Amino acid sequence: MHRLYETEDIAVFWNSEKCRHAKRCVTGCPEAFDITRKPWIHIDEAPAAKVWKAVSACPTGALTLTYTHDVRIVFDEEKHRSIALYQEQQIGECDFEETPKGWNIYHTEVDPVFEGKGIAKRLVYCILQEAERSKREVIPTCSFAAKILKE
Repeated sequence: MHRLYETEDIAVFWNSEKCRHAKRCVTGCPEAFDITRKPWIHIDEAPAAKVWKAVSACPTGALTLTYTHDVRIVFDEEKHRSIALYQEQQIGECDFEETPKGWNIYHTEVDPVFEGKGIAKRLVYCILQEAERSKREVIPTCSFAAKILKE
């Protein structure tokens, strides 16, 4: 399972397949990471610096994070994509198509000015999350999306 949790300041990525329940996140920031509730991650309930420190202690890399850089990610099911918006201007896109086997992510792109800020990963995670919620498989032919799935 892949999940993306965002506030205005940070974006936290969770890959359940890598999680080995070391609980460093839970002990480091119990306000944001509480395994007794669903969803168990609420990063808006703790200061970003405290969440950052707890995520940085994750020994498996199941939790990672980045700053949001004032970029908002939106899922657009009708157009089969997720988009990145900066001041309401589209600066990135991740496209997929529905196939008999599932959703094929075939393209991910971010404006070169915004590269290296984790935006493409956020775009892919957005689609992964929606696919999982819709009980659809993801078949990435986009090399970047395939790389994210292997992380």
